[in-house]
Amino acid sequence: MSDVRQYAKEVSDWIDEIMAYLERIDITDSTVLANIERLSQWTNDLVGEEIDYENMVLIEEEMARVYEEIEEIARDFSTQQRQTQSQSVPIGKHTLPPLPYAYNALEPTISEEIMYLHHDKHHQTYVDGLNKAELMMKNARETKDYSLLKHWEKEAAFHGSGHYLHTIFWEGMIPRGGGQPKGDLLKQIEKDFGSFAAFKNHFSEAAKQVEGVGWAILVWVPRARKLEILQSELHMILTQWDTIPVLVLDVWEHAYYLQYKNNRASYVDKWWDVVNWPQTALRFTEAKKLTWKQQ
Repeated sequence: MSDVRQYAKEVSDWIDEIMAYLERIDITDSTVLANIERLSQWTNDLVGEEIDYENMVLIEEEMARVYEEIEEIARDFSTQQRQTQSQSVPIGKHTLPPLPYAYNALEPTISEEIMYLHHDKHHQTYVDGLNKAELMMKNARETKDYSLLKHWEKEAAFHGSGHYLHTIFWEGMIPRGGGQPKGDLLKQIEKDFGSFAAFKNHFSEAAKQVEGVGWAILVWVPRARKLEILQSELHMILTQWDTIPVLVLDVWEHAYYLQYKNNRASYVDKWWDVVNWPQTALRFTEAKKLTWKQQ
């Protein structure tokens, strides 16, 4: 291997490590990624060429610039993690997250007009709906009037899932993206789906075949330790995505009918006598280890 190719490989490996780190901490800053992309392109251009001192200086300067940006991101991430762990979103105080790029940054794939309407109008509606539902349920708890609880639970599920899924959606895109993942994610995809091509085809077909309107979603299944592809009609069926179950109660009829017949309420009331709170507390402790940016 020539000295030029060796140097290009070392720079390329460094870029891969940086990208893996940014992916691990869920960073989608378009400026940083654009600088890394430019550095990667310069490195690729070296292959088959004779590098001169001037080009090497340019690459080294760009690497130093990227490294400084990564250091700043790391500091901000550390600060954000500490803040996230000690704070929570107050009831009815969710906010619309800013786009991590300009409205026209995804053109020609997605137009500026669509991005503006989708983010500023549609997503804002979900935020507003979630806030209202939370406040109305808070009022129900305070007044002990649960006559409209079923309605507001549905509203919280619909708007909450819309808010959380859209937040993931914006962060899952980037200008000049595409290609395929690297590192552990690619290995897991290949393990669970056979190949990246098979995964891509499966995900695409799931998206195309959603009945009505909804989502195709790649999920991690903690219990099975694998990736899975799911469809979601609308945003939910009375649930919210991007959540981790801590305590569950089965109210399908097979869970109680032989004993309680059609008296589900009695079954629910008695169920509290068998709740395993130590196990529930353990699940809560483990769930808290996963933190995202507050929305």
